[in-house]
Amino acid sequence: DGVRGGLVTNPQLLLSCRSGKLTPSQVAKNIIAMLEDCDKSTPPLRAIVQWDQEQIMLMAEASTTRYRNKCTLSCLDGIPVCLKEEFKVVPYHHRVGTVYLGTQPETEDATVAKKLREAGAIIIGVSNMHELGTGTTGCNPNRYHKIPRNPYNPNHFTGGSSSGSAAAVAAGLCPVAIGTDGGGSVRIPASFCGVVGLKGTFGRISCHGSLPLSYSTVSVGPICTSVADAAIVYSILAEPDLLYPYGLKQPKATLSDMCAPDLKGLKLGVDWTFFKACDAEVLSACEKAVKHLQSLGASVVEVALPEMEEARVAHVICILSEMRDFLQPDFNKHFHEMNLETRASLALASQFTALDYIKANRQRTRSMRFLQEIFSTVNCILTPAVPCTAPRIYESDLLTGSSDMSFTVRSMRFMQLGNFTGIPGLVVPIGYSTAGLPISLQVMAKWWDEAVLLRIGLKLEQFRDQTKKPSIYYDILA
Repeated sequence: DGVRGGLVTNPQLLLSCRSGKLTPSQVAKNIIAMLEDCDKSTPPLRAIVQWDQEQIMLMAEASTTRYRNKCTLSCLDGIPVCLKEEFKVVPYHHRVGTVYLGTQPETEDATVAKKLREAGAIIIGVSNMHELGTGTTGCNPNRYHKIPRNPYNPNHFTGGSSSGSAAAVAAGLCPVAIGTDGGGSVRIPASFCGVVGLKGTFGRISCHGSLPLSYSTVSVGPICTSVADAAIVYSILAEPDLLYPYGLKQPKATLSDMCAPDLKGLKLGVDWTFFKACDAEVLSACEKAVKHLQSLGASVVEVALPEMEEARVAHVICILSEMRDFLQPDFNKHFHEMNLETRASLALASQFTALDYIKANRQRTRSMRFLQEIFSTVNCILTPAVPCTAPRIYESDLLTGSSDMSFTVRSMRFMQLGNFTGIPGLVVPIGYSTAGLPISLQVMAKWWDEAVLLRIGLKLEQFRDQTKKPSIYYDILA
């Protein structure tokens, strides 16, 4: 709570609301005008795919009244947020990036949506996503979704599958968005769009009310404008939920030592062979960021991450087998309504056997054991977030979608370990390529130790000497 008092989500917004200079209702009206503008722009941003003016204003007016009466619910009161379409959010359609799901408006919120409402946040709508979370570009050409654009360069992808969530935050529509991450789906788009993305420990934040595409790899996490914002959202969402059994035994979430003045005493593990498997521009920025952390008192310890190729293949077997199992009825009934890429991924998944799945889970046990040993000697593991910057959108992608398996595999390179073993990961923007596209570093820690990620993340933010404004940016306080 001490940290919560010291860190405020979008301080300018909160201070304006507290002083009465600006009300959540006025901010909401600005956002509604901007959402209309997003839809009409060329090309359309397609970050928020469902929104309702009446719903937004109802929440905003209730928040305005609370500010007037000095009885706000939390430091998220009046803060605009959006949730990935993978979550049930009343009264929107739970389409999960498809044209065939969510035929009726939702009548019950997912746990995270409920908690955000209870905290007084203003849900501005649900955000675009890669169809059924099956890819890492965010490319979704179907009629309800279309392709979300990267605010730093609209001719480039946002990354996926939480594509619209990252685009909405980067474009300034809201300082907080919620995504899910089964193979980097929070961290990849956050990296490509130059914002902060946190994948919690498996089970830390409830998945109840999201489509259970892969029950053993998916974690929920916030995408935010800053590490401080991510810490606040994490502290509000992270707790056991009786409706979500995987997180019932978790230790209490803390933000201990997050605001320590330096990083003295922390040991940062780096497997340099693994670390260097990325583009030259990405490597250069990431190496400098590691030196910056060293300059704050942390020591860098060389570690060996064993059996990474085995872990990579095993993660693919686990996530695709579980998705194929859950989506078997959809694959049979709605095959022709799915994007071509989704069909290809699910067809590939059908080739895995029960034997493959059992062996993959044996590998998971081994990989978790290796990590236990590594985390007995270091506090965290550092890697680049993604080996490259956001890929270009081609004309054909708008019509038929994009299916580039080599890119999918490459983009997940540094992500899969966290999903496969359940450890938490944080990506923080650290710079830009010569083309002006964002580059990020990833920090991973042992299970339930999100606090150390946030502590290091705060210091990583200081490394970036400038923050470039995206070419698509909305000032909701204007």
